[in-house]
Amino acid sequence: MTEQQLPSWADPSVSPAELDPQGLSRRGLLRRAGLFGAAFALGGAAVPAAAAEQRLGGHDPHLAYLVGDHHVHSVYSHDAKYTFSQQAQAAAKYGLDWMVFNEHSNFGHANYGAKLEHAEIVKARAENPRQLIFQGLEWYIPAAEHCTIFAAPGPHETDLLTQFELAYDGKLLGYTEGSAGATDTARNEAHAVKAIKWLAEQRRSGYVDDVLVLANHPLRLGIDSPHEMRNWRDAAPEIMIGMEGAPGAQGAALPGWRGANSIRGEYENKPSAQSWAGYPADAYLTYGGFDWATATVGGLWDALLAEGRLFTITTNSDNHRTVFDTWKNGDWPAGQNFDNTGKLPDPVNTDTPQPGSDFWPGEFSRTHVGVTRYGYRAVMAGLRAGRVWLDHGHLLDGLDVRLKRDCDAGRGVTLGGRLRVRKGERISLYVTVTTASRPNPQGILPELAHVDVIRGAVRGPVTDRDSWRAPDTKVVQTKDVSGRKGTYTLRIPLTAGDESFYVRLRGSDGNRHGAGYLGAAVDPNGPIPHTPGDGDPWADTWFYSNPIFVDVAGA
Repeated sequence: MTEQQLPSWADPSVSPAELDPQGLSRRGLLRRAGLFGAAFALGGAAVPAAAAEQRLGGHDPHLAYLVGDHHVHSVYSHDAKYTFSQQAQAAAKYGLDWMVFNEHSNFGHANYGAKLEHAEIVKARAENPRQLIFQGLEWYIPAAEHCTIFAAPGPHETDLLTQFELAYDGKLLGYTEGSAGATDTARNEAHAVKAIKWLAEQRRSGYVDDVLVLANHPLRLGIDSPHEMRNWRDAAPEIMIGMEGAPGAQGAALPGWRGANSIRGEYENKPSAQSWAGYPADAYLTYGGFDWATATVGGLWDALLAEGRLFTITTNSDNHRTVFDTWKNGDWPAGQNFDNTGKLPDPVNTDTPQPGSDFWPGEFSRTHVGVTRYGYRAVMAGLRAGRVWLDHGHLLDGLDVRLKRDCDAGRGVTLGGRLRVRKGERISLYVTVTTASRPNPQGILPELAHVDVIRGAVRGPVTDRDSWRAPDTKVVQTKDVSGRKGTYTLRIPLTAGDESFYVRLRGSDGNRHGAGYLGAAVDPNGPIPHTPGDGDPWADTWFYSNPIFVDVAGA
């Protein structure tokens, strides 16, 4: 593979005059992290996790955050529209450092499309070595919804996907909702676990350098039950690392666009025969554009975190068809179809807006991953470590979070990490915010209104694996940051009590909020559902961070 090059904003040979405002802002963040130029190319040394866990406190390296999207479709998906190059160019335009083409599984894709797309990816990597492009697959999980699967570049990255697709994909096997075999729930759930273990073995054996799995739009259909998500995580936590906290299709409910019943994320479904019966009707909606599982303080995501184990959240475009775009699918030549080609005809420009719900990669939804150097495996390592925060509408330019003991002078630990402390010890959360420095693609200069600190007790593995409640998790502080500009740091004092816990962050532009799903005592100013058909995403933007765990000695 062509040697990776630093992005322009990280390359000292590129003059500041050649950078746009986004690039200038990111260069400033990189300099403050101490990773500019060669330091970013070579990477910084990190203290091994095992060593950090043996002592009080903790340490994390200096980090730069790379922006990406793990859920993008092209003509190599049977229901999408754009060419590979159209998507890659859009990602570059909107400032993405990394992206994953995770095409839908399909016999045409397995037999033809995956190899054709791989040739395009290899060529793109050579022509633009500043852009990190992964090849992936959107797996139809037996007995459940979808997952993103992607591997590190290497000689077997495509073979891994096609082998997996043919052996373990629920749609191809008839093990998914609406299929004849969907009712054999126990067999189908077991096959999903077997599939994840198979992927983990390919990593352990060295067949691929790395592979990751993330659950997509988990509550859209309500068929990803809590016990299934726990089973996937427990099968191989080193590769099944999390879920979409917010789905793509964020433009679905733009006023007057798709219809009076449209919901952000296309969460417009009702329970089916395959849905898990324990989810309430309100679980099938998005809240501030976020999945109910993530948006509910004390809900399913917190229930997973309360076990003391990391489960990362992301956001992405899920781009198939961009809102207000004028391209339509091309016509099939006689005798050709997706099953015998693995690729849709290239789209045709009509000059008339076409149906769509999505934004371009990086246009609205962004996942930020903390890395010590620039490269494919660095992104995957950052995702696995949980050094992740996400925003909509380009709400922030930067976020750095550190938790440390008040008696320590070090850097402490950051998102996804663990801080070891004594009972009753005083600790402080340092939240460094860099506000938006330029208008977003909608022409709005975003303004952060508040930062919420969410704290939950860690109680260990649950007996009821279908539990979706974390009753000891709630918003413990809200910081009003209205009107603050540039880069500033909030210091938030905390105290370690009798038991281990975690903290995570959330914030918004302050335009739409109310009592959270579990009540104002738990979440007084949380995201709320929008009126169907009237969900302008640009007017309701949020950021979320992954947690930091605090292990209390003796707890």
